Amino acid sequence: MDEKRTVIIGAAILDVLARPVDPSVFEIGSLPAETIALSTGGDAMNEACVLASLGGKTRLVSKLGKDPGAELILARCRTLGIDTEYIVRTPEIPTSVNVVLVDEKGERHFITSPEGTLRKLYPEDVREEALTGGDILSFASIFVAPGFDDQSMFRLFSEAKKRGMTVCADMTKRKKGETLEDLRDCLSCVDFIFPNYAEASLLTGLQDWEEIGDAFLKCGVKHVILKAGAKGCFVKTPEEHFWSPACPGVRCVDTTGAGDTFTGCFLFALSRGYSLRECAAFANAGASLCVEQVGAPGNGLRLEEVLGRMRK
Repeated sequence: MDEKRTVIIGAAILDVLARPVDPSVFEIGSLPAETIALSTGGDAMNEACVLASLGGKTRLVSKLGKDPGAELILARCRTLGIDTEYIVRTPEIPTSVNVVLVDEKGERHFITSPEGTLRKLYPEDVREEALTGGDILSFASIFVAPGFDDQSMFRLFSEAKKRGMTVCADMTKRKKGETLEDLRDCLSCVDFIFPNYAEASLLTGLQDWEEIGDAFLKCGVKHVILKAGAKGCFVKTPEEHFWSPACPGVRCVDTTGAGDTFTGCFLFALSRGYSLRECAAFANAGASLCVEQVGAPGNGLRLEEVLGRMRK
């Protein structure tokens, strides 16, 4: 089987993580943490690291400053063999750094800067040539980059479809009260979409899993994969729907990067020709490994380990 190349578009940043952190830090001024770590982050970078660490052929399309933060990100890409030819570098905008405070339950609380590269990726930064040789396009997060509206994503996704690519998209929570109607054109080009339940419920205005899936399908999406955390994921297509359960016995330490790891693992499985049910199970297994460590997985995810957990 020919190995497929995945082109991933979105944010590449640095994360500074501290855990466990509780609100008392704002009262007492100082708080000891078991772990304080610096790691790469951002939706696209996380997906790319997952794919590359599993052995997938990966191209990252993103935007970085010309600063030490960017050099750390590029060094990680070189280590993992990620193609960075189409990453835009700009001296005017700093590479984004997120501060991630993780509570005792493993839930994250972000401090971000709107002036860094995280929010400054624009359609003109993504050259059509970046799609050359690609088999799968992953738009790593709808609503992260305000410069990408429905029509700009539609043009990008349409170009990918013309090239015979499978179009995938993840998302974060809507920022300006957007609805599915606001994304109808671009969603008509999407083969696989990966929102979590909260993101999908906000966007659709619905609460029932089946109804949420139907709403995306009516927009033209071919496969709806709703991430459900400790429950696993719910999958719906025009032909079938099913739950893929989460791996049992997982100790959640930090949920940072879990959703991106799920998507990255799903994309890897898709690129290797797995069935839909196998893709979902593989993604659940990868996400379960992610939450057992601090920070996004980077190059710490191993194919044998994911497969072993998937088959238990």
